[in-house]
Amino acid sequence: MKWPAFGYVRASTLDEFWNLKAEAGPDAKIIAGGQSLLATLAFRLSQPSVLIDISRLSELKGITFDGKVLRLGALTRHVELERSEAVAAHAPLLRMAAPLIAHPAIRNRGTIGGSLAFADPASELPACLIALDATIVLASAGGQRRVPAAAFFRGLYETEMGEDEIILCVETTPQLPSQKSSVIEIARRSGDYAMAGIACRIDIEGGAVSAARLVYFGIGEAPVQAKSAAAALAGKPLSEASIAAAQAALSDDLDPPDDLHGPGAMKLHLSRVLTGRALAGFVDDRRAAV
Repeated sequence: MKWPAFGYVRASTLDEFWNLKAEAGPDAKIIAGGQSLLATLAFRLSQPSVLIDISRLSELKGITFDGKVLRLGALTRHVELERSEAVAAHAPLLRMAAPLIAHPAIRNRGTIGGSLAFADPASELPACLIALDATIVLASAGGQRRVPAAAFFRGLYETEMGEDEIILCVETTPQLPSQKSSVIEIARRSGDYAMAGIACRIDIEGGAVSAARLVYFGIGEAPVQAKSAAAALAGKPLSEASIAAAQAALSDDLDPPDDLHGPGAMKLHLSRVLTGRALAGFVDDRRAAV
């Protein structure tokens, strides 16, 4: 397929970007890594009047930790999540998720901001940020606002971000010693979109689960936080019985549609299998530490 005709400009600063965006009008598209946009251009699903390149904006780059908050610039590439010592130490869930994202060529170019803005329901990072209770910082010419990740993803390729906004960064608090996290998915081949996946973080205090965030991807129009399954774990030690209760409770949380991968009932089954694997992994970790 051939791309449609469009103009191209590159912004050197965030202020210049706002000016370029205002001049370009509503038909402009933003390009950073381009791993989703280039495919939609090839299939003529996107026909922008102009592409505005933000890949050189220093305001959107960098991974920093100030002792309280881990900040990931929107232009952080997937491969940087995989290699960053700060991410490994303070947000290991993102470090675990990075190798699952597509293929090395895509991870070398794709950005965290692009993944979140595109909001593909089968992608790993949106679910991970909800599991981490992270905050997405949005910027416009008029200022900034912060949106909890759980409120950011509204539906199929739909987010809380306004047309006049871009993602500036992601913020999350560091993982505590009492917390455990995991991300697991099932795909037909390595690098394919997940047929079903889970990103989770649990807090264990006094040998029992004090809080749990279980988030599923690839099973609906957006990431799904399983609150009934989390409630089934609350106040109980991780055991075969409590894990089975959480798996059973998924019937109240998930209603996967049929798709090209298979029927919804299969996706619900896969979600239960993944829940068992993720939670059993925490039990094994606890035993290894004794």
